[in-house]
Amino acid sequence: MTNERIGRHRKKRWALPAAMSTALLAATFTVVSQGDPAITSAELTSAYEYEPVAAAVIADNPDITRYEERFLGLYDKIKNPDSGYFREFDGLLVPYHSVENLIVEAPDTGHATTSEAFSYYLWLEAAYGRLSGDWEPFNAAWESMETFIIPGTADQPTNSSYDPSDPATYIPESLEPGDYPMPLDDGVEVGQDPLADELSSTYGTDEIYGMHWLLDVDNVYGYGFCGDGGDDLPAYINTFQRGSNESVWETVPHPSCETFAHGGENGFIDLFVDDPQASEQWRYTNAPDADARAVQVAHLAHEWASDQGNEDAVADSVANAAKMGDYLRYSMFDKYFKEVGDCVGAESCSPGTGKDSAHYLLAWYYSWGGALESAEYPWAWRIGGSSAHQGYQNVMAAYALSEAPALRPESPTGADDWATSLDRQLEFIQWLQSSDGGIAGGATNSWEGTYAEPPAGTSTFYGLFYDEKPVWHDPPSNQWFGFQVWDIERVAEYHRVTGDERAGEILDDWVPWAIENTTVGSDGDFQIPADMEWSGQPDDWNGTPTGNPGLSVEVVSHNQDVGIAAGLAKTLLHYAAATGDEVALETGEGLIDALMVHEDELGIAIPEVRADYSRFNDPYESENGGLYVPDGFSGTMPNGDTIDSDSTFESIRSFYFDDPDYAKVADYLDGGPAPEFTYHRFWSQVDVATALALHGELFGDGEDR
Repeated sequence: MTNERIGRHRKKRWALPAAMSTALLAATFTVVSQGDPAITSAELTSAYEYEPVAAAVIADNPDITRYEERFLGLYDKIKNPDSGYFREFDGLLVPYHSVENLIVEAPDTGHATTSEAFSYYLWLEAAYGRLSGDWEPFNAAWESMETFIIPGTADQPTNSSYDPSDPATYIPESLEPGDYPMPLDDGVEVGQDPLADELSSTYGTDEIYGMHWLLDVDNVYGYGFCGDGGDDLPAYINTFQRGSNESVWETVPHPSCETFAHGGENGFIDLFVDDPQASEQWRYTNAPDADARAVQVAHLAHEWASDQGNEDAVADSVANAAKMGDYLRYSMFDKYFKEVGDCVGAESCSPGTGKDSAHYLLAWYYSWGGALESAEYPWAWRIGGSSAHQGYQNVMAAYALSEAPALRPESPTGADDWATSLDRQLEFIQWLQSSDGGIAGGATNSWEGTYAEPPAGTSTFYGLFYDEKPVWHDPPSNQWFGFQVWDIERVAEYHRVTGDERAGEILDDWVPWAIENTTVGSDGDFQIPADMEWSGQPDDWNGTPTGNPGLSVEVVSHNQDVGIAAGLAKTLLHYAAATGDEVALETGEGLIDALMVHEDELGIAIPEVRADYSRFNDPYESENGGLYVPDGFSGTMPNGDTIDSDSTFESIRSFYFDDPDYAKVADYLDGGPAPEFTYHRFWSQVDVATALALHGELFGDGEDR
């Protein structure tokens, strides 16, 4: 779920940090994967052959537990082509965000996919490999990720023109979409990129090895390869571009390869940046939490395969994970490589040299891009991320990349940087932990995206300013309980593996708070936290936790989010295994058992009401804030949908009018009840499946409760 920002190479041309299309070409097409030979195919298909595996694995493993049997049953459902979780392209599977197409959250359609989904695909196959000893599906998942969502050589063609001493041109951000396009500012001095030369020397390439965050799997928007409007192929696209208050309802989907073939006179550039010399370009944005999860899972796969004597079976994928972690360090740096710490004033905040522009946390994004080869002259740019959210931190990935020999990056300083990051992430979570136990939002080195001066008295962490809701304001990024679980699950796993007392102290306060706000009844009834409200701020960080008596959180609503319930269960199981806490074990096991009551033909799902779908046709300046298109901009989507100041979310997505589920939305917009949907999100199903597998791994069949 990435809401990224804008960068440009000074003296060349500016560039949006988005993405180009994959290197998939027409009817007979070539898949170009960075570092691999081309793979040629004659066609793609939407169905594939799958032989269920549960019965065979169970027959071969007499000690398998009932929870692991349930994992295998759910695994077969997820992998079954009739279920609709994947689309096949020449023998490789690409996971959809959800089985259902009409779903609007970070992706604006269910048949888009994200780097998040790919990281969960890896997790599913790693858990299967532990039980079966078959690591081919795990390696196939990595191959699919590398083929489709890690840009290949053809997708980032002008990286050799990148100048690390001049990484990007400064463009101020705004909180409001209505302030865009934003102006270029060549007068702001940016810092130096300390990673580029080291990475190029280590890997023999100027390319970036990281995932772009968003793919249009079915090419529903019609951009095709590099915006050419071609055949039905996965296409790199982007949405978020315009400030912290730009919700998904206010985005304009656009191709990550800007050729001016669609949109307005300059394609979609004029919606974002005011540049009279705009040129054709490619651009990508990385969601660091997804790449970090891929590294975390690769570490699990290595450990499990090694226990089986199958270490060599995953060696290539694990080596690629280490490489991905090396490049993931870009998320540790300020957006414009400014010095980290008390950075106020775009002009006066010092440009960084060496590693003094690193905050060593996982930021909300990093991005890179450049000119198309058809441009008058080549250029390229890179930016880091100034803002870090607690929910993106991954101490397990940092541990693997700094301590596990198989995951240590090849670069001279990669492992050392990740060792620093491990300590810094743990401190960050300690600093943000409220007096109640919950973990607050995050911090930034660039207040409001302009290096502005924050309000007087704003607390600091290594000179970063406390930000209650980093990057994402609609809805506030600190509101969703899911970010609590995603972060703390990794802390709990790290604590179980290492016994680090710092992690244990965080969990000793967080786990009781989470359990206190969770109920598990009978016959599948359960409630977990949904939304939270925060007050106060943490104390200034001086290296020792204070308990933050001035920072508190209140759970204001509950729900039955199956994915987050499963993630909470995993967190509690890790904690119980490390500490022997019976309440945590009972609650975690109870959540898993409750989830299984809600199994249907596609997986685990519970109906949900979507009152927010009232925003489908919101005009701009409505109560909720609709789609903003500047006066004077006029263009079209590939299918002919008009883009102008009268456009709405749905008017530029007219494909939804043909979706059978749209009738419920239309009825709601006409005054009917809020629509109810039963969604099967891919990541949620994998979270449930891996919770089942984890219970079997740590506690076997467990006690009857």
